Amino acid sequence: MIKENGNISIDTENIFPIIKKWLYSDKDIFIREVISNACDAISKFQRLVSLGEANAEEDEKYRVTVSLNKEKKTLKFSDNGIGMTEEEVKKYINQVAFSGATDFMEKYKDKMDEGKDIIGHFGLGFYSTFMVSTRVEIDTLSYKEGAESVKWICEGGTEYEITSSDEKLNRGTIITLYINDESSEFLDEHKVREIIKKYCSFLPTEIYLEDENKPKEEPKFETKKNEDGTEFKEEIKPEAPKPLNDTNPLWMKKPSECTDEEYKDFYRKVFMDFNEPLFWIHLNVDYPFNLKGILYFPKLKHEFEATEGQVKLYNNQVFVEDNIKEVIPEFLLLLKGTIDCPDLPLNVSRSFLQNDKDVAKISNHIVKKVADKLTSLFKNSREEFNNFWNDIQIFIKYGCLRDEKFYEKIKDILIFKTISGEYITLKDYLEKAKEKHENKVFYVSNEKQQSQYIKLFKEYDLDAIILDASLDNHFMSFLEMKESGVHFTRIDSDISEVLKSDDAPNDDASKELNTKIEDMFKNSLGDKISKVSIEALKNEETPAMILISEESRRMAEMSKMYATMNMPAGMFNEEKTLVINNKNAIVKKLASVYEDESKKDEVKFICEHILDLAKIANNELTPEDMDGFIKRNNELLNKLILL
Repeated sequence: MIKENGNISIDTENIFPIIKKWLYSDKDIFIREVISNACDAISKFQRLVSLGEANAEEDEKYRVTVSLNKEKKTLKFSDNGIGMTEEEVKKYINQVAFSGATDFMEKYKDKMDEGKDIIGHFGLGFYSTFMVSTRVEIDTLSYKEGAESVKWICEGGTEYEITSSDEKLNRGTIITLYINDESSEFLDEHKVREIIKKYCSFLPTEIYLEDENKPKEEPKFETKKNEDGTEFKEEIKPEAPKPLNDTNPLWMKKPSECTDEEYKDFYRKVFMDFNEPLFWIHLNVDYPFNLKGILYFPKLKHEFEATEGQVKLYNNQVFVEDNIKEVIPEFLLLLKGTIDCPDLPLNVSRSFLQNDKDVAKISNHIVKKVADKLTSLFKNSREEFNNFWNDIQIFIKYGCLRDEKFYEKIKDILIFKTISGEYITLKDYLEKAKEKHENKVFYVSNEKQQSQYIKLFKEYDLDAIILDASLDNHFMSFLEMKESGVHFTRIDSDISEVLKSDDAPNDDASKELNTKIEDMFKNSLGDKISKVSIEALKNEETPAMILISEESRRMAEMSKMYATMNMPAGMFNEEKTLVINNKNAIVKKLASVYEDESKKDEVKFICEHILDLAKIANNELTPEDMDGFIKRNNELLNKLILL
């Protein structure tokens, strides 16, 4: 008969208040810690059995059972793992997992407000139970031949009691928590079930949940008839309980063993997203570190949905946390997936990463695998890659902006959709257009607003790329910095030489005419337009066009973006130029009567109308401008009908 009272080997009683207050950021993590320890105990026993150092019953089923009892206010965790002897209980429980507790307290006594800094220096997983318990009991029986059962009791101080267990034990361990009043939520079956599913959905041992207050379901008997009409009772057994976890998650399998349907099913189950993912990357690394996982590229309903990614981090199939930026680069958090890395230097709470150079290596490797997958898709399935582009471009562009190494790996596979519907790399676009506009990349940010310019470009066999995502303003500046000599120019900010007339005269008479046209429009329009320019365009039907300075437009957009960050909105305005086509018949006629005082009002009237037509082509008439335009049109109709 074992009987011993003693003190846990800590030289101060302050350890338990620290554990209760600082050990974990979320109280519910104690369930994860106890269950994962139970699974570890089973794994150790299975290992001993495989080595021939322990014996198991034939076809023995390994399991962890969580039992709650609201009436008794208890929560039990049972396993049929390796168990412990009296000496092992003293060693693993009473010595707080080999810690130098005195050194610990001395080192961290001044850091009471930095809870996470005092975690991880010793194995306190079991002691998380005292966050929610007034009393903790351990009943355990070792696998060793002739071992005696042991009971360990502690009520949250440093005193403990060890006796022989009064439980009828098989091999393994039962941990009983007497839940305190502040933590009664952990006696709710639904609550406990959700916590187990959150943290333990993929642990390698089956986990079951029982409510001791619920009566056990008894077999039912149904009356049926034989062929001869005689009756008999058929026993209908209650449905067997099902484990709460999947012991063999998909990421633990080899990619060659997984089907597309399995990947899709796993995605639906884990992320509750019933839209099929575009594609996925299965990580399976054994050297120089152990890393497994699956990253999914989701199909987006709209651009801003890209901010709602979820990458779950696991350690030996135990859930740690969502979206841990130290391991998973920020831009990859736009994706959905699971990453399992047993080699991560996690502390005891599994909730914070210690500083370690291996973390950076793991993070870099994940980036490399993603870049490799994208490159392979581009090279081997280009049509599919093109089809995915609208969904994945935000992720890729954001990745380039956040991680230059990622950009260097994938810069040659960046593609852009053109106004002709083609998907093309920057290199190919520049090669195609070098004779028309060397190193100048024309782009469209709003196909509807810039439709007239697009029509003009297509008419003269010019191409432009479509950059209409909210991130593109930054992305263009980034590419201009990275790609020497490349400059992005919106389709309505410059006139390509191709659009200009080849036979524009340059004699004194032409220069005099241009001066007259410029004066005419400036005097007629006043401050309605900041700049006027005269050009000879191939398309003689167009009297005028609005051009918006690329530089001023970008500054204006940046001003709007940072309006809430001490930069006044409207600090920068778009600089607009009215380009007058001196080959247009209306413009020529106006110039011919400009100096006729009797035509002064008509000239002003038509100049204003030409300006409004140019604005309409760029979809930028204000309500006030529209009122004036409609009024002017009515006047024109009246004049025409009276001719």
